[in-house]
Amino acid sequence: MAKQKKKRTKVYSGADAATSRPTITRVQAANRNKVSQWWFDHKRIAKPVAIAAIILLVIIIVIVEVVRLATGSA
Repeated sequence: MAKQKKKRTKVYSGADAATSRPTITRVQAANRNKVSQWWFDHKRIAKPVAIAAIILLVIIIVIVEVVRLATGSA
């Protein structure tokens, strides 16, 4: 089996090298109130916590209603 040729990883910087293009960063500004800004900053953590809290609340309500039906109190 023949020896494999190494890949070139060094950037060519000779006189006839291609000029690198500048990177463009686009920024978009938004005026938000305090609640919207908090939600935008903490959405990644707050969303799963809010979903878990809603699911837990629904489960508790269902359990309370089942117990109320089983005991017969209105």
